[in-house]
Amino acid sequence: MRLGINLGYWGAGMDGDNLAVAQEADRLGYDVCWAAEAYGSDAPTVLSWVAAQTERIDVGSAILQIPARQPAMTAMTAATLDSLSGGRFRLGLGVSGPQVSEGWYGVTFDKPLARTREYVEIVRKAMTRERLTYEGEHWTLPLPGGPGKPIKLTVHPERERIPLYIAAIGPKNLEQTGEIADGALLIFPSADHLEDTAIRYIREGREKAGKTMDGFDVCPTVPLAVGDDVRVLADTFRPYTALYVGGMGSRKQNFYNRLAQRMGYEKEAAEIQDKYLAGDKAGAAAAVPHELIDSTALLGTVDRIADRMRAYAAAGVTTLTLAPAGFTLDERLSALRAGTEALERAGLA
Repeated sequence: MRLGINLGYWGAGMDGDNLAVAQEADRLGYDVCWAAEAYGSDAPTVLSWVAAQTERIDVGSAILQIPARQPAMTAMTAATLDSLSGGRFRLGLGVSGPQVSEGWYGVTFDKPLARTREYVEIVRKAMTRERLTYEGEHWTLPLPGGPGKPIKLTVHPERERIPLYIAAIGPKNLEQTGEIADGALLIFPSADHLEDTAIRYIREGREKAGKTMDGFDVCPTVPLAVGDDVRVLADTFRPYTALYVGGMGSRKQNFYNRLAQRMGYEKEAAEIQDKYLAGDKAGAAAAVPHELIDSTALLGTVDRIADRMRAYAAAGVTTLTLAPAGFTLDERLSALRAGTEALERAGLA
């Protein structure tokens, strides 16, 4: 099992530290560094900055938001980043959510599966450097009856096929991801529930495409915090978990809330959401079960983290992306080193 890191969102007050974390991960031999975007920093700029100041670690978008860009633009960005980084770019895509898609980008959040499939097909076709033509429900290239003509990408990516990941949570999205992508970006993964909540659906998609799980990258992100008191460490992640389960999306369209329900926390997920949407963020955080946090994060001593890493590997994880926690840069770097040590103790390095 390989290790990655997730820098989250740039501009959150830790930008200089984030670069140092990426550089330390590069030195330690981590496999990939992911950066996110929502409605603040964009991922490609951050990844360019990181790639220019690292040597070996891959850089990946987790995610480039589909409603933010036309697919041909995403192909241009991917090809450029892959070329500039010397073949170290990984393209992670996702539809975001209805609030961001419609409120920030002005793009209707409808038919996300069909839109994702067409988007992936166009991006991949563009990156082959064929003249780009496409006829679908959501995109037609060139537009009929106008002056447009088929054009081919002028940039040469470093690699013929850039790894393509999709952020997926729901069963149908996970199945499609297995069918059309090279990897899945997962969030709130519990090793005990991963087969039932994610991998079984990915496997069905792979089988639908006539493929096995060989070569497919199962890549969840987990918070990492090192220390002796697991409950104290877990409590630091209560606001984070409450935000996603309670407030990331509307009452009817919260994919993270549904995931918590599928893991057996139906009553708790409803309470967290009720309190969060009523403005009681502290109450929502207090309502998050300790077991939910502990099972979806790496908390405790190095030996305890090593045991959890073994469980993730046994569940089918191929790249475990860590989000090292800490109030200072030294704490985050220490957590990063502990992740490497735990992987070695687990016998997975």
